[in-house]
Amino acid sequence: MLGKTISHYNITSQLGEGGMGVVYQAEDTNLGRHVALKFLSPAMATDESLLQRFQREARAASALNHPNICTIHGIEHDNDLHFIVMELLEGEALGDRIRRGPLDIDEVLTLGVQIADALESAHSKGIVHRDLKPANIFITSRGQAKILDFGLAKIDQQKPDTGSNVPTAIADGLTSAGATMGTIAYMSPEQARGEVTDARTDLFSFGTVLYQMASGTVPFQGDTSAVVFDSILNREPMALSELKPMLPQELGRIIGQALEKDRDLRFQSATEMKTALKRLKRDLDSGRHSGETTSAIHSTRAPQAVHEHSIAVLYFENLSGMKEDEYLRDGITEDITTELSKIKRLKTFSRAMVLSYRDKPVTAGEVGQQMGASYVLTGSLRRAGNRLRINAQLIDAATDFPLWSERYDREMEDVFAVQDEIASKIAAALRITLSPQEQQALAAKPTENLQAYDLYLRGRNYARRVGRQDMMFALQMYENAVALDPNFALAHAGLATVCAEYYWHFERNQAWLDRAIASTRIASAKGTEAPEVKLAEAWVDYAEGRYEMAVDTMRKALETHPDLEGGYYLLGRALFESGRYQEIVDIMEEALAHAGENYNTVMPIHNALGALGKKDALMNFIHREMAVYEEALKKTPEDARVRVLLAGNYAMLGRFEEAKREADMAMALRPDDAMILYNTACAYCAMNNTKDAMIAIKKAWESGYRNATWTRQDPDLAILHGDPEFERLYPAAHA
Repeated sequence: MLGKTISHYNITSQLGEGGMGVVYQAEDTNLGRHVALKFLSPAMATDESLLQRFQREARAASALNHPNICTIHGIEHDNDLHFIVMELLEGEALGDRIRRGPLDIDEVLTLGVQIADALESAHSKGIVHRDLKPANIFITSRGQAKILDFGLAKIDQQKPDTGSNVPTAIADGLTSAGATMGTIAYMSPEQARGEVTDARTDLFSFGTVLYQMASGTVPFQGDTSAVVFDSILNREPMALSELKPMLPQELGRIIGQALEKDRDLRFQSATEMKTALKRLKRDLDSGRHSGETTSAIHSTRAPQAVHEHSIAVLYFENLSGMKEDEYLRDGITEDITTELSKIKRLKTFSRAMVLSYRDKPVTAGEVGQQMGASYVLTGSLRRAGNRLRINAQLIDAATDFPLWSERYDREMEDVFAVQDEIASKIAAALRITLSPQEQQALAAKPTENLQAYDLYLRGRNYARRVGRQDMMFALQMYENAVALDPNFALAHAGLATVCAEYYWHFERNQAWLDRAIASTRIASAKGTEAPEVKLAEAWVDYAEGRYEMAVDTMRKALETHPDLEGGYYLLGRALFESGRYQEIVDIMEEALAHAGENYNTVMPIHNALGALGKKDALMNFIHREMAVYEEALKKTPEDARVRVLLAGNYAMLGRFEEAKREADMAMALRPDDAMILYNTACAYCAMNNTKDAMIAIKKAWESGYRNATWTRQDPDLAILHGDPEFERLYPAAHA
């Protein structure tokens, strides 16, 4: 081919050769530029399936416009020759760079962030690469990563319901389930098993590439394909810290999560993985300025305190088998976590971090390895009338050996004493001497009345659903709780929060706000500095339009209590009302890490990405949202709010039938709920159905939702701007 002219391209040199053909450098005589031409070999061009695969690579890559993806200029043929016209790159393949030795940590993280950013863009368009490896990543002479070769990529246009919440490689005649595609050493377990793949497949391969970049060797090795397959499916790679002790432990954790064999336990999106790498890079840079060594960076934040032990408290098993007891099981487990967090020498993992393990058959060793926990507390709970039986067991995650176990068969009124005793016994088992202040903190009780406590837990469970009827249920629970114990500060705070939210969402009647203010004062007057009281105070500020004060209050509360129920949700709302969209995106991963079961946390993030015009990031985030909503729906299928939010996601992804199904179900469950009506309007807008969207948004206005600022800033409703009725109901600020 050298020296020949094909179409209007003069071929000047050969750049490389692969399984499907040869790549040449050429001059485009029409445009006067140098390009790379990738030819499909003549023998393969006669195979219709291979030709389609070759053409699909061009279509997939040409749909992407990203600085870290090789640009495709076009696909052409000349007589029997088929070729792709590509951007000409100067530099070397990542595989060639690795052969000279491991990359330094700065290179690993810089290139890693770029690769993750490219995958984020591809996945947001439904494109999964499925053959990510060092040979398909090019490093330019300017140090820029470029992903090449989308020959195995599949564009997800059908978007069927496969049970996955991320872009999926559809099984079809070209890429069917049961056919292993990709290069063996970089395959995911699902690829090795010949299953349908999705975006998380790319993240596993990316983890393999990062491991090799940092260590110089691949994590899954073997002399034969069968041995490599077995390693991918059944073996754990050598810990990165053993190969390269000077690498930051957090890098090992990130790569370890990417290499989870169960894709549900991996990073769920490229955005999530990119954020983790960016945060580590930031912490390393700040650590250098402060004189820290790279190996001292253990977590996503520079450590603020030295912990001798770390413990993950798994949600106790509900042995009663009654769904209505789950709120009690969850509440007691979360309170034990809170009690343990009062011990300074004990690092306690947040509730949100252990939520994915709830009701899953996992061992302490698995949890310890996946989370980096030294110890795991497991247990079970059974309620029979007023009797409560709790079994608790502290397990050494390294050995799966129990260090302490106890069974408590008590009256319900003894539950606080049990929580206190469990925390104290764990401290003793770990040889931690409690200070007088810690002992006092553990002995403190939120209320002396167990019935009031039970009502408080029920109220909290309803309040996170936000719907009008659910809020009224929560209000009733809190009212009954404070009637039983007028000194129950947390119940007063919960009551205040519900009243402020109800005022904001449903009925702008001053009586609601007055009641919220009165309840907040009572909660504060009880002498407690509980973060729930601060949350109530911030909701009052927010409801009265003092958004900056609400932001300041929530930031301070979350610094010391990041697990605060609904804390990041309110912070996100207040920032959004203030027009501080980028700040919401900046705290996105922290908010999601501490969201727990409060699915509302994702909403300000979604809206901020839309308001900033970050279309790719928003489409990628929607898949994470769907996972949150679908998980919530499994637990509470009667939750109309989560159904209508899921409908909006389905609509944005073009899954209109599913969107209509969920929206109709939500409307049937809550036909007069302003929030449901508002979000139904958003779902109809995503389906370009402005007529029904206007009907729904007008009903929302009539039902009490009249927040013009939020409504006009919400990108989901942008297509309604200019409609006379919309402008009348939700006028612009200058009007």
